[in-house]
Amino acid sequence: MAKIAPLSGFPEFLPSQRIVEQQVLDTVRSVFELHGFASIEVRAVEPLEHLLRKGEIDKEVYVISRLQAANDGSADSEGATPGRWGLHFDLTVPFARYVLQNAGQLDFPFRRYQIQKAWRGERPQEGRYREFTQADIDIVGRDTLGFHHEVEVALVMSEVLTALPIPPAVIKVNNRKLAEGFFRGVGASDPEAALRALDKLDKVGAEQVARLLVSEAGLASEAAERCLRLAQISGDDEIVVERVRDLGVQHPLLDQGLDELSAVVAGANERRPGVLVADLKIARGLDYYTGTVFETELQGFESLGSICSGGRYDSLASDGKVTYPGVGLSLGVSRLLVPLLAAGYITSSRSVPSCVVVGVADEAERHASEQVAASLRARGISCEVAPSAAKFGKQIRHADRRGIPFVWFIGADGAHSVKDIRSGDQTAADPATWNPPPDDLHPRVTRADGASTTDRTSAPNKEGTS
Repeated sequence: MAKIAPLSGFPEFLPSQRIVEQQVLDTVRSVFELHGFASIEVRAVEPLEHLLRKGEIDKEVYVISRLQAANDGSADSEGATPGRWGLHFDLTVPFARYVLQNAGQLDFPFRRYQIQKAWRGERPQEGRYREFTQADIDIVGRDTLGFHHEVEVALVMSEVLTALPIPPAVIKVNNRKLAEGFFRGVGASDPEAALRALDKLDKVGAEQVARLLVSEAGLASEAAERCLRLAQISGDDEIVVERVRDLGVQHPLLDQGLDELSAVVAGANERRPGVLVADLKIARGLDYYTGTVFETELQGFESLGSICSGGRYDSLASDGKVTYPGVGLSLGVSRLLVPLLAAGYITSSRSVPSCVVVGVADEAERHASEQVAASLRARGISCEVAPSAAKFGKQIRHADRRGIPFVWFIGADGAHSVKDIRSGDQTAADPATWNPPPDDLHPRVTRADGASTTDRTSAPNKEGTS
């Protein structure tokens, strides 16, 4: 049989890597629920007109149709025209649809978290995949949404990032009103085009962005230069506002954006110093953002780009009579984990949940080993019974290959003992009372620097430490 080549952009984990992912997701879920966010899941498919109404990603959406659909473009038996459905490329757009569809049954402000896959048909590269898992939180209001929620979602996500076994992360923040007001103040004929150009700064460089600002946003060369000077401003205090003012641009929208940016940075850093840094080159390419926007860089892995992004959207969900403004952040779980696992930065202590292999001395006595396993499992100790009554050395190697620390033996006289195959220590044990050390009960996720997490569901305390 010919060797099966991997499908580019669709990452798959080995069992030990999957353990890391599951522990990360357990931590994320625990922190979100600690802050009162309710879990939802949405369908994978949305009508194309819903997916494409905000942002310029039409070439990246996976379009689907039923195989049984007619080839002449007519609707299938469920009334869907072939080619008019697509897999969702993020979780925010389908969430807006979910809010509109279920508004009469939701209490506002509605706090939701969502951990789910998404699909985007782009060129695969480090940190960018065609199928990926995201973990989102959003707070949505009815007609109005308090500004303090923008500080709240940043603080919650900061707790998540602090609790995970990953390098330090820096959450950066800007404001679309600030950027749009500045662009209008320097004479941009198309502020949205200027925002999209600025969003490409890290990808194509300042020289190419300057050309785009002139050719697509209608700016003069001197005005484009001032926009690039704006993008160089960053910091976590009022000096940021002063440096923007020093550029000599005036516009009411700019004033509003500066006030909001200053309030978000000050509000978050008052409760957790250093959690937010203003970075005025952040734009976010999707058009539905209307105010605060966030991006997050991982120290030492800046080439990944933003591993956690989001912001404020005021009109994404509206039925024409009622508007549901929201703010949220999305953690790119796959973008974060795939490179860290490939680099060996995060590892699992074993490839299976089992803490114990119960040995089998003779196939005729396998039932005794099964009874030991049942007793251990009844007390929450994950274990498995050896696959065959091989020599005990082979059964120990079976455990060692999987990283399982203990092997249980039943002697010819019916005496029980358990062996720690790492140290070689073997002691008498009772299946009704024996417990492994707490650190061995579950697989440990360990960072390259030796730090580890031993509790799969522990949440950080209010200071963000686990």
